[in-house]
Amino acid sequence: MNGTIGVIERYKEFLPVNARTPMISMGEGSTPLVKSTNIGPSVGCDNLYFKLEGCNPTGSFKDRGMVMAIAKALEGGRKRVICASTGNTSASAAAYSARYNLQAFVVVPSGEIALGKLAQAMAYGARILAVDGNFDDALKMVRDLSTELSIELVNSLNPYRLEGQKTASFEISDALGDAPDMICIPVGNAGNISAYWKGFNEYRIDEQISKLPRMMGFQAAGAAPIVKGEPIHEPQTIASAIRIGNPASWDKAVAARDESEGDIDAVTDAEIIEAYIRLARDEGIFCEPASAASVAGLIKLAAQGQQFEEMKVVCILTGMGLKDPTTVENHALVELEYVEPDVDQVAALLSK
Repeated sequence: MNGTIGVIERYKEFLPVNARTPMISMGEGSTPLVKSTNIGPSVGCDNLYFKLEGCNPTGSFKDRGMVMAIAKALEGGRKRVICASTGNTSASAAAYSARYNLQAFVVVPSGEIALGKLAQAMAYGARILAVDGNFDDALKMVRDLSTELSIELVNSLNPYRLEGQKTASFEISDALGDAPDMICIPVGNAGNISAYWKGFNEYRIDEQISKLPRMMGFQAAGAAPIVKGEPIHEPQTIASAIRIGNPASWDKAVAARDESEGDIDAVTDAEIIEAYIRLARDEGIFCEPASAASVAGLIKLAAQGQQFEEMKVVCILTGMGLKDPTTVENHALVELEYVEPDVDQVAALLSK
């Protein structure tokens, strides 16, 4: 024990742990569930909540799964881990590896990773390989390398990753007293929607909740293979965290959609940016663009006539805004107003 209670210790009865599994933690989990003050009422949803996963130690939901993957790697005596990443996974893998004395290798698509995320992996001391290709090329490479070199793969193909990520569904249910009626969630590699659905089902079986939510997943329109029904070889979207053309958990996500009577739809980059800015300026919440896909999806549902009266809806905001400062500069920049150090002049300016 390191004195910090994280998701493994808190929810161990629902996780695949045993006496040999180290109860490691960086304080992941227990992220805020914040009620909407403006966006919810504007779409007719008086019980809209945002799950702020950007409050995890490295700024994204990936920490929930990574702590489980690293714990099991340590249990198995591994010394090295590897992952492909558009950013958040690399930051999380590098951080937990640094804390627990593992060597981390991260493979990123060249030119397709947000600066804030790459800076994190650098700071934590990971070895970073930039592959000339997209995320799917990077993932294929690390799958092959992990087998050939006996390095622990910590992408969401690792089943322990989804086990950790499902704990967010427990937290939401604990906070609300039951499962919500609907979950809106970004879909990239599709592990998270699968993990949430798994968690809600396990909580229902254990009679911790009385119902299951509809799972509403949202892909970016330029990277929407599940929506289109076929892989996309060159996915394009401003939301780099979900710029994935062939999701590893595709089948699980489709099962979550169908079993929950939900849907997986696409939102455009323009819709994502609109939601991104609204979250910041109407709710005071600064998330990365991919996170805003969940809110863009909610707004789209409202425009299509979805009624939210008496419903409790939770939008999952998967990562914090400082992950991708370039998007702020390009889409939400506020011009500086230069003034002299003169109180009367500034007072006159502010009175306009």
